Amino acid sequence: MQHCSSAAVVSNRKVTFGIVAGEASGDILGAGLIRSLRARYPNARFVGIGGDEMIAEGFHSLVPMERLSVMGLVEVLGRIRELFSIRARLLDYFFTTPPDLVIGIDSPDFTLAIERRCRDAGIPSVHYVSPSVWAWRQKRIFKIAKSVDLMLTLFPFEARFYEEHQVPVAFVGHPLADRIPMIPETGKARHELGLDGSAPLLAILPGSRAGEVERLGTLFLEAARWIQEKRPDLQLVIPCVNREREKQVRDLVDALKVKLPVTIVRGRSRDVMAASDVVLMASGTATLEAMLLKKPMVVGYRLSNFSYALLSRLVKVPHVALPNLLAKDALVPELLQDDATPESLGSAVLERLENREEREKLVRAFTGLHHTLRQNADEKAATAISGLLEERINHGAR
Repeated sequence: MQHCSSAAVVSNRKVTFGIVAGEASGDILGAGLIRSLRARYPNARFVGIGGDEMIAEGFHSLVPMERLSVMGLVEVLGRIRELFSIRARLLDYFFTTPPDLVIGIDSPDFTLAIERRCRDAGIPSVHYVSPSVWAWRQKRIFKIAKSVDLMLTLFPFEARFYEEHQVPVAFVGHPLADRIPMIPETGKARHELGLDGSAPLLAILPGSRAGEVERLGTLFLEAARWIQEKRPDLQLVIPCVNREREKQVRDLVDALKVKLPVTIVRGRSRDVMAASDVVLMASGTATLEAMLLKKPMVVGYRLSNFSYALLSRLVKVPHVALPNLLAKDALVPELLQDDATPESLGSAVLERLENREEREKLVRAFTGLHHTLRQNADEKAATAISGLLEERINHGAR
């Protein structure tokens, strides 16, 4: 693993960084990276594909980032010709006006192919945010090894996987761990959301996509009803990512046979989790946020039987929730497929709500993991990238 020095070397070189980000999370990472790289290279130019956050830092986007933001197999197939056209245009630009280094941020299906072509053409390439190659489709590591000169990972267990396969890697930490305070401001979050400051609160997050909400929404609501029968004082709050998910959740609440008092909030999922005592949630990156907010959580998930059977064969890790993967321990209950019932989810939530000793133990464990991930990611990523760039420039000068 590369060790990143915190001391920034400022250079007056007029270097150009080619950066490709395909979605909002990559745009945020890219903006922080540009700020830290510019501190080292004040005369640097940044060009490629990025969003509003990167553009605000002086980035020149050749194509609107939204043209890459497609999810789901059907949507990708419908746009495949345009995506190939964008990739060809980008590569043509990079080959005719070569940057000193190319950085792909996440979106591996799109960016890794660009990184490989650039590397083959003699342009050093970096990939920021590892694909889940350690969890499934592990043979992708051989393609990655041919595509990148350096992999930047958010989690330490990812870096260990790349080291085992002799791929140059630097663990830089997670930007969320830098931004989220070590001590959660529960009272402040409740006040800002207009929620009762004294009654216990369960945050319910059935996912951000329509399919997830359809599969998990009613299940989670029935679990909440099961809990509230035993704890009538419990507040129930569901954050919804947009207007469409909000309508979908309201329809699910209205369809329940027994009326359930639920507060629905559009957006602000982090604030809702910060305000909570326990979180009932789908597996995914939100589990990391809940961990950084030091919130006990119960993870439930269901797929179609076919998808679950397929993934069960492919996935090579013992846990699905990020806190468990980071801790190498079952800190968080994972109730998947047939194990995810209203009663099992409800009893797991109730246990975490009422067992103070268990909550305090979790807070200590989550605090330790937060410290592990709080590495000043923007700075460490920029240090690793500038180290690679300086090495290449000095090597070329000899």
